[in-house]
Amino acid sequence: MVETQIASDKVRAYRASDYRIGDIGLSPDIVLSPGLRCEALARFFLAKGVNCGALITAYNPLGVQRSDELNAIAHERLGGMLTVLGKEIIEGSGSEEGSDWPAEKSYFALGLIREDAIGIGCLCQQDAIIWIGENAVPELILLR
Repeated sequence: MVETQIASDKVRAYRASDYRIGDIGLSPDIVLSPGLRCEALARFFLAKGVNCGALITAYNPLGVQRSDELNAIAHERLGGMLTVLGKEIIEGSGSEEGSDWPAEKSYFALGLIREDAIGIGCLCQQDAIIWIGENAVPELILLR
């Protein structure tokens, strides 16, 4: 088990969540589950000529719920940061079915390497990010 400052119930929720990448011309959206290879994403990587990507949110830093307004501002800043890096971004979200926690908007950044994804997640004060390498297996990376 990885040592973390994040409460075990939150880690369990992150592992149980579905992470969606939408509006990429595929129907239905691509749904990612940590640890499970995603064939649709593997094909998407191939079509886009990339071998990695990350799903990052700026919502609710440190796992503490914030207002819709503050989350929207943080989300827009994250999008700007990823765009400045020259990454194609696609809207996404993460949520646990049956949970009272609201879905969190995120961005899927194509071609974002692991180290940069971790750094951006830390800048956004997130508990975790989802990073996917060329094997198309989403990895939940805990950040604190």
